[in-house]
Amino acid sequence: MDEQQGFAWDDRYLLGHSAMDETHREFVALVDALLTVEADGLEAALADFARHAEAHFDQENRWMELDGFPARDCHVDEHNKVLASVREVQLELAEGNVQLVRELAVALMDWFPAHADYMDSALSTWLVKRSHGGRPLVFRRTGSKA
Repeated sequence: MDEQQGFAWDDRYLLGHSAMDETHREFVALVDALLTVEADGLEAALADFARHAEAHFDQENRWMELDGFPARDCHVDEHNKVLASVREVQLELAEGNVQLVRELAVALMDWFPAHADYMDSALSTWLVKRSHGGRPLVFRRTGSKA
């Protein structure tokens, strides 16, 4: 595989729910590590990502359950599919399939923006509206990837 470019945070991923935004920053950083870490660091990077994804998705799933989020089932299904893919790739990596980890990282990099834009933004809006009575307020730096 040619050298893969990383996955950088972009303020367009901000949703206005601070806990969710912080978790998403970590998600992007861990996917970036899967794309850029040397081959001998892939097992640890994948384990770090798997732990993050389980906690990240569990947190969102709990929010949806506690607040009666109407689109919960579809959102949880997406989380479960990602986790199943991560577990499969962990097994493949144990068999020496390094390339599959990079392919998973590219797939996650492709998946995340749309998931955040549609599913997580709807959840963010729902949570903020339920707790504060209004929509999330998001400040994005123009042209910034910081």
